[in-house]
Order: sequence, then structure tokens, then C-alpha cells
Amino acid sequence: MNKLATIWGERLNAKSVLQEYPRPQLQRESYVNINGEWDYAITAADCKPEGWDGKILVPFSPEAPLSGVNRTLLPGQALWYHRTFSAVLQPGMRMILHFGAVDQQAKVYVNQKPVCEHIGGYTAFEADITDALTDGENELIVRVLDDTDSCQLSRGKQKTKRGGIWYTPQSGIWQTVWMECVPDNYVMRLELTPDFEGRRLRWKIYAPNPEGANVVVRFGGEVIVEDWADENGEGSSLIRPEYFRPWTPETPSLYDLTVKLEQDEVRSYFAMRSVGVGRNENGQPCLMLNGKPYFHHGVLDQGYWPDGLYTAPSDEALVYDIQTMKDLGFNMLRKHIKVESMRWYYHCDRLGMLVWQDMMSGGGAYNFWTVSSPLVTGLHKKDSDYQKFARTDSFAREHYYAELEEMVHQLYNCPSVVMWVPFNEGWGQFDAQKAVERIEAIDKTRTIDHASGWHDQRIGKIKSLHVYFKPYRFRRDRLDRAVVLSEFGGYNLPVRGHTWNGKNFGYRGYKSEEALGEALKKLYEQQILPAKEQGLAACVYTQLSDVEDEVNGFMTYDRKCVKLPRGLMREIRNLLLAR
Repeated sequence: MNKLATIWGERLNAKSVLQEYPRPQLQRESYVNINGEWDYAITAADCKPEGWDGKILVPFSPEAPLSGVNRTLLPGQALWYHRTFSAVLQPGMRMILHFGAVDQQAKVYVNQKPVCEHIGGYTAFEADITDALTDGENELIVRVLDDTDSCQLSRGKQKTKRGGIWYTPQSGIWQTVWMECVPDNYVMRLELTPDFEGRRLRWKIYAPNPEGANVVVRFGGEVIVEDWADENGEGSSLIRPEYFRPWTPETPSLYDLTVKLEQDEVRSYFAMRSVGVGRNENGQPCLMLNGKPYFHHGVLDQGYWPDGLYTAPSDEALVYDIQTMKDLGFNMLRKHIKVESMRWYYHCDRLGMLVWQDMMSGGGAYNFWTVSSPLVTGLHKKDSDYQKFARTDSFAREHYYAELEEMVHQLYNCPSVVMWVPFNEGWGQFDAQKAVERIEAIDKTRTIDHASGWHDQRIGKIKSLHVYFKPYRFRRDRLDRAVVLSEFGGYNLPVRGHTWNGKNFGYRGYKSEEALGEALKKLYEQQILPAKEQGLAACVYTQLSDVEDEVNGFMTYDRKCVKLPRGLMREIRNLLLAR
């Protein structure tokens, strides 16, 4: 077993695991966290457990050291969870059970009654368990199947045989499990859309009967707007000039919002900001923030932890990653092939960090020449060839859209999220135009990088490039789209005592922090700065932290060492954003 651990994992209290409210975008008082020790068992997929194999610390997957299990769920096996809980409901109230994320196929039972099923390892789901409850003690069982890369459903960067850029597979519950009591007529979802030019917040309340819901907006604790929903749950709130504060990474101003619907009350927040593609003072296509050109100076963020794998060991750990990248001078994180917990997005919202959100990759075994040939030939294939792109399973293709739509709905209210990235480097890419249409049917307020890296389908407003093995030289897009360097760098430096294993994977190696710093400064000064002056709209350095074999992060995998001086990176930031 690998022993590398973060400081947060080392001091983890098993009796109080990730107790913070898991969904800051929609909070209510009746919150019960049920993380902690559960019973678990692993059986053949077609069998039920005859007993329990031991205890697992939820919400860490069994493959994660912090779970206390250290077992890998294999294709053809089932992972079972079991615990009891108490519930006493008042008349007219209902109990909702929430799962932040369960990888990959989950079926949930309360008192032996099936209450919900969900496919997809990265998005939240819930169940109304009221009718299955009894007064007093209740039994909760979750059955999980996860075939990882032996099926074509979304799996992210997990691989049964990990190595290089592919990581340890993980399964089961990996985000907080919680319950809340609600009345029969309750707020199920909020949709908050800032109209920056109109200086209005447009909102929609989803509820059995939303008419008459009271909406109150506060800024700095002061009530500045009060409105009521129409019969469709819709309305808008004008933000008066004296309270209008544009959200930016430099000034992450947030407004508080409260919705009261009969006996239900929820709290949320929003920001006034707009994003898009426009033109800079030289007439070049660029990314816009609040109607002005804004250069995205970013880092690839995979969200892995040596002790928790997908699951950060504490809320403080999430904040540390974001704040450290801000301290290094970055204003954007590309959340790579993973959906984080909703608290991560909340911290990006309040601290001021733009987010490019990737969709998780899926499909069959990737053909090396299909996904890599553009690096050598510069030629991009049509993604309607399902055989070449390992997308032959029609069910998995349709379910990709279901997960994509769940992700967009789930993150819609996060002001930090400014870009959707449905495909990366041809990993299971297919019909990108349709994916863009699915996103735009839900969200027309954000930009879309339809094919990050390559296999460009000549659509949209973004031209996306990954460049690792040769110097980058800016070229204007022939379709007059904004050009983004969505991955580059990846310089590797292992730090003794802080590596996950003996591997030294990266794209250009260095032996000291001084040599790495000099190389990075040269990279930005000789390639990125000239490109930015010529029209580059964004750049994303690989990467935030080391991950398993990869030692090309700004931080070590355990987050105990930052490899480069903050002053050096801020100097690069100042040069980059001053021009």
C-alpha cells in the first residue's frame, strides 16, 4: 500500500468526516450528514452478501487509503454498503436522501425497498425515501457496480491497469451522503441567470407549485431586492447601480439569495458577470469577462489526492489548492475530466477563480493513432466514425448525453464556471456538434471548447490546442475563432520523500527547483508572452499537483511542497497580464 499522505489525511477524524454542508448553492436547515463508518462487502455481481467484510469510511472509495479498506472493485463484482439511521417525520414532511457522487452504477434500498437507481460516477442524485421509512431505526443499503474501462460508460482517467497519465481505478461512494426534511411543496432546484447588461438576475424556481415564492436578495447583509415568483416560478430582480458589483477573479463579489415557499426556505448566492468571445483592441478574437477582454491564465487541475484519490480529505484541502494557485498568480483552473464536490465550486466562486469544466471521458480502448495522430500529422478526423473513436456502444453514447446534461444543470449556478469542455484529445469523442447543441439547450451563457487539444470539428468560437513536444508559435485561426492553448508545459521534477512511487513521468525533466524555475520562466517569456501579444486568448499549464506517476505539478502529490517560488510565478503573471 502506498503510504504518501496529505496533512489533512494524517489528522483526519473518522468520527467527523467532511461535515460541511455539501451543496452551498441550495441550503436549508434540515441537514443530516451520514458520512462515517458503514459496513461493506464485495461479492460477485449476481450475489448478495451473506455477511459484511468490515467497515468502510464513507465517502472514501474502497481503493483509497483513507477508506480503511484498500481493495479494488473489479469488473464483474458488486460493492455493497450498509448502515442504519433514525428518522422521525412530522405530518406533511418528506425525507430526501442525497448522494454527491457514486461511481458508477448505484441502486439504493431503504428497509429492503428500492428507492432509486443512478448510472454515472460523477454527478449528484437523490431519492425521496419517505414512503420506505419506519419510525425509529431504518436500514440503508447501496449496491454498486463499476466496470471502469471494461465498458464504454464515462470513467474519467481511471484505468484498470494504471500507469503514466492513467490513474488508479476507484469505485463506490466518493462524495458526501446526507439527508434533509422538506415539506410537500418544496424548492427542488434553482436556476439563477445573471443578465449583466440588463443589471438583472433572472431566476426560476422548480417546485411542485412555485407560484408566490418570495425571493430576497442581500448584499453585505442588507436587503436590496424583494420579489415574488409567477405561476411558472419565474421572475427577475433588478440590481440598483449603488449595489452593482461585477464578479471577477480580482473582485469576487457575491450576493446572497433567500427563497421562501410556504413552509420551505432555502439559501443560495449568485454573482453578476458575463462571459463570451469578442474582440480585443487590435480586432483579434478573445475571451471576454463582463464585456471586456480578459486573458485566462490557467492551470490544469485533476483533483486527485494520494490518500483520498477522488475525495479531498477535508474542506481545508480544497481551499488550499485553489488559494495556492491564486497565490502563484493564476486566475483560472481547468477541472480536468472530473466533476468536483459542490463545495469546491463554492470556494472558487467566493475566492475568485475562473473554472473550465471538462466532461468525463468514456468509450472503449482508445486507438493510439486515432487520439495521437494530430500531434504528428496535424490532421483532424471526423468524429462520426464511432469505430475509430471507440464509441461503438449506442447505450453508452446516449448515456454520455444524460451525464453531460446532469453536469451542466448541477453547475449552472456557479459563477466561477465559464467554459464547458465536452471532449478532450479524442478520448471517446463522438458527434461533438450534438454535444454542443445539448449544452446550449440548457446554457447559452457560457463558452464551449468542443474538442480540447485536437480533432477539431471546425465549429464554435474556440480553437483549442495542446502543445508539449515542440515550441509553441501562435497562428491565427482560419475560421477566426479565439485561440486557446488548453494544455502545455508539464515539466517534471520529483521531490525526494514526496513521490507516490519511483516513476518520473512528465514532458521535460529537471533535477532542481532552480533549473525548473529558469525553464518555466523561459517557457513563458519566449513562447506564451509573444503568443499572447499576437492574439492568444488563454493558456493552461500542466499541472496543479503531481498525480501518481506524474511529477509535473507545481506542488507535490501530498501538497507538502510547492516546487516554485510564489514570487517567480507572480512575476510571470505580471508580465503576462500587463501586455
